[in-house]
Amino acid sequence: MVDAALNKTETTEAGADTRHDTVLLNIIAKELGCAVSAIKDFDLTLYDTQSGQTWGANEEFISAARLDNQVHCFTSMEALIEQSKNLESDTDVSMIALFDHEEVGSESAQGAGSALMRDAIERVSECVNGGSGGEFHKVSVKKSFIISADVAHAVHPNYASKHEANHSPPLNGGTVIKTNSNQRYATNAVSGFMVRELARRSAVPVLMQEFCVRNDCPCGSTIGPMVSALTGIRTVDLGIASLSMHSIRETVGAADVLSNTNLFISFFRNFRALDDSCQF
Repeated sequence: MVDAALNKTETTEAGADTRHDTVLLNIIAKELGCAVSAIKDFDLTLYDTQSGQTWGANEEFISAARLDNQVHCFTSMEALIEQSKNLESDTDVSMIALFDHEEVGSESAQGAGSALMRDAIERVSECVNGGSGGEFHKVSVKKSFIISADVAHAVHPNYASKHEANHSPPLNGGTVIKTNSNQRYATNAVSGFMVRELARRSAVPVLMQEFCVRNDCPCGSTIGPMVSALTGIRTVDLGIASLSMHSIRETVGAADVLSNTNLFISFFRNFRALDDSCQF
């Protein structure tokens, strides 16, 4: 009976795509409420269907699927929504960009390695300047700033030696500023200072941490250097500390989510005044 169940075949509907398994096509057609022959192609992604949850003695941790990097999609969106309440006093163009394919290289039509970000900024400049870019756009680029937000590796209690002693970010220790001299991260002296000062100017306390990989360990990267090179805009790399990065369920600190949101709110509210006061 087991052998028969494992090797049974299902009838293929006329017009069905023979490239795909019949059982799978029937399941998809049933879910969509359509004929199998109506399915011409599809992208298939498997993911954890369990909902996220908080845990810990004081509910201080959040575990869920795809926190890398949907946690920053959430915090940036929350900050932008909050900023939208103050548009009358906003002299800049506040925006967020959420890219596909960051984990597979970003070299796609909708990835960070495409012309999408550069073209979007140029078109916004033209709209603001009555349809003309040119020198106005170049000045706008030099006055702009990008926060490249992607989760950071928190120190693991079983593998603490993988981190430098003074660059071992714990969960709930604040947003992590990432620095790498080989340009694996886009942070430099100027952009790092700007974010630290924005944290200081936040209306509510914002904790910050620092991370620099051990010099005998390989360093990951983000879209920060890529987008900075494509646009010419000052960029800082930062992120919420995370454990079990890239696993089916990742873990971050609950306090870090709120703190990171407040940092982004401060960025939208305070960046222009801070930038204008600096003589770099």
